[in-house]
Amino acid sequence: MRIATFNINGVKARIGALTDWLSDSQPDVVLLQEIKSVDETFPREAIEDLGYNVETHGQKGFNGVALLSKYPLEDVTRGLPGGEGTGRDGADDAEARYIEATVVGQQAIRLCGLYLPNGNPAPGPKYDYKLRWMDRLRTRAQDLLNAEAPALLAGDYNVIPQDEDAARPEAWRDDALFLPESRAAFRRLLNLGYTEAFRARTRGPGHYSFWDYQGGAWDRNDGIRIDHVLLTPQAADLMQDCWIEAEMRGREKPSDHVPVWVDLAI
Repeated sequence: MRIATFNINGVKARIGALTDWLSDSQPDVVLLQEIKSVDETFPREAIEDLGYNVETHGQKGFNGVALLSKYPLEDVTRGLPGGEGTGRDGADDAEARYIEATVVGQQAIRLCGLYLPNGNPAPGPKYDYKLRWMDRLRTRAQDLLNAEAPALLAGDYNVIPQDEDAARPEAWRDDALFLPESRAAFRRLLNLGYTEAFRARTRGPGHYSFWDYQGGAWDRNDGIRIDHVLLTPQAADLMQDCWIEAEMRGREKPSDHVPVWVDLAI
């Protein structure tokens, strides 16, 4: 089963690019982030016509996540558990950032698609919200581990884990994506027992999943790696490969992110 996570940065603005990519690359499952669409106006027909089942958790103009699958999507849930009602807009769950479902190939796997808060400017309320959200994610991640079944947590984490994950780490020192507290919260997720799929297959610098639209970042390869796939041990045992489809950034009307793929024997 080939699974891709992709921050599309506005599904309506890029529906042509998305459907072309789906037709060309034929992923079995896609976890989309930043769809920037309410559920009612998500362009689902164009995607369903390609043979995908579609589930969304949308929000007008901001955020939003979706699951696209050639397999039936079962037991769909929306929203990360544990909202406090004290987020930057008065309620943590007001922001559509998380969706889960189970797909069954040769065996079942739980898919968790997430769009983690950016957190800038930091320090401040937005950064506090990011760290609280990461704490809630860790609680859910522990629950998934306790189930002792294949599961993955994939999406735009808005975290640069290591210096080698940025072309210019010095430029990000004071950014919420790179602050020590953000990186420590990401490590706490991994230390529960998760495998970071890309780094399990590929080492070293120069591998990025995001390039800003400004300053010729793509042409200069001035990128960062913030889109990640975390696997439970049961899913990690099934991993055959993981890679970043960097060339997508050079296509017409691209997202500022590119897909990250994981191939599972499932």
